[in-house]
Amino acid sequence: MKNILVTGGAGFIGSNLVLALQERYPDAWIVVVDDFRSGDFRNLQSYRGDIVAADVSRLDFGRQFSRMTFDAIFHQASITDTTVHDQRLQVHDNVEGFRRILEFAAPNLTPVVYASSAATYGTRRTVMREDMAPEPANVYAFSKVQLDHLARAFSKQYLAWRIVGLRYFNVYGPHEAHKNAASSMIFQLYSQMVCGKRPRVFAGGEQKRDFVSVTDVVDLTIRAVEAPASGVYNCGSGVAYSFNQVIASLNECLGTNLETDYFENPYRFYQPHTEADMSRAKRDFGFVPQYHPKAGIAHYVETLKSADSAWVTD
Repeated sequence: MKNILVTGGAGFIGSNLVLALQERYPDAWIVVVDDFRSGDFRNLQSYRGDIVAADVSRLDFGRQFSRMTFDAIFHQASITDTTVHDQRLQVHDNVEGFRRILEFAAPNLTPVVYASSAATYGTRRTVMREDMAPEPANVYAFSKVQLDHLARAFSKQYLAWRIVGLRYFNVYGPHEAHKNAASSMIFQLYSQMVCGKRPRVFAGGEQKRDFVSVTDVVDLTIRAVEAPASGVYNCGSGVAYSFNQVIASLNECLGTNLETDYFENPYRFYQPHTEADMSRAKRDFGFVPQYHPKAGIAHYVETLKSADSAWVTD
């Protein structure tokens, strides 16, 4: 790949992806498009490519990049805060941004890998497979379902085109600190516990999440460019790990014995259980997640504690 476009490249997953692409393809010209609503310039301090500060749902891609042809497009840009309840804003920006990407990529059949979400599965208490019907419980999840619909419609028009969606589960890792309340539960609990505070989680603490390291997410995202055909894939660890288990792992890593402070869950649309069936990604890409949540948490804590990652905990 010589020319690569990444939308949302200043965000959490996007910046990790950009820096990994820069490492894997040192001669490639990488262009980031980001409006910095949910990104941060500090995530890209070692980035050497171009940046277009723009909202993808309003950018004229054809005019902006009239002299460029991309070998791949990674679409990470979206409103990612699930507590944003402005339905028009959420749906417009997420859906129209993707529509513009697809319309721009269609003439050259440029491979597109886009961020879908495990939120499309709704509040099921089961292993989640890609062939399940969507059950979005909030407008964020609804907007991601529409991305999957759009991708399917465009791919039917262009059978040789590869449009691949990745349903990211609960991603954690470096470059998420700027997300504040929208950061992973692992980071939020670490931030409390490293200061000696009792970790706070919803009553019981047995809610389970498929926590997946951003390192694994980036690996699968890059592999997805070589998908055999258009489609949607889960992107998780394949392990459901409870909040209580996260707290136990963090206590072990930090050498603490902090008791949990439980409180009532105020969200009706809250997912009690997420767990990805990763068999499709293994079949098509040979992808096996590198990090089990326990090992991933230990690795992340070491990263957070290291002197050269001070920004991560800012």
